Amino acid sequence: MTTKIDGPSLPQARVVDTAATAAVARAGTDRAQPVAAAPAADSVRLTGEATGLQAAVEAELGQSAPMDMAKINAVRAALADGSYQVNPQEIANRLVALERQMAG
Repeated sequence: MTTKIDGPSLPQARVVDTAATAAVARAGTDRAQPVAAAPAADSVRLTGEATGLQAAVEAELGQSAPMDMAKINAVRAALADGSYQVNPQEIANRLVALERQMAG
C-alpha cells in the first residue's frame, strides 16, 4: 500500500537574513562578547548538631571491628568448593530484628 502526498502541506517557510543575525545569539546576546560565569548562589551550612553527628560517625568508622580471619578463611574455602549454604530463614530473622531495632 502506498500513499501519495500532493502539494505542500507544511506552512510556508520564512526567509531569514543570516548576515544580519549572525552576530546575535538566539537569546539576543551579542556572540562577540565573552560570557561571564554565573555567581555561585548556593551554600550549605551545617548546624552544630549535624556537625557533631558527622564527627561521631567519622570516629565510629575510624574504629574498625576486629576481623576473625579464621572465619573469613573458612567462608572463602566453602565458597570456593561450593559447600557454602545460604540459610534464608536466618537472613529473614536478622532483617526483621534490624527493622525492629531501627523502629524502636
